Amino acid sequence: MDQNFVERMRKSLIDLKTEIISVLIASNADFKEIVEGMDPKDFADIASDDIDRKMIEAIGTQDLKRLRLIDSAITRINQGKYGLCIKCAKRIPVERLEAIPYALMCVECKNADERRNR
Repeated sequence: MDQNFVERMRKSLIDLKTEIISVLIASNADFKEIVEGMDPKDFADIASDDIDRKMIEAIGTQDLKRLRLIDSAITRINQGKYGLCIKCAKRIPVERLEAIPYALMCVECKNADERRNR
């Protein structure tokens, strides 16, 4: 995958993560208490695997899910696996990644996964 595209997606993922966390800070007093005093540059580190119980309680489940997907995508970039479906290992189309930078599955596998979970 083109390295310029991957770096653009990394920046997009970090920006998206910072945006989610900023909204949480503005709308959730408990979350604001947790991150108060942190450098905004450290926001990218929030929601990693060592996230504590209090933070999980403060974050809505949808936001937590998105933050974890973003973390997974950033990890895959670091591993050189970004853009490969975690189910079938085929390339995820660039258009899908541009629309959903944290997509971990191709459309076919995502649809199959959603059908299974109904």
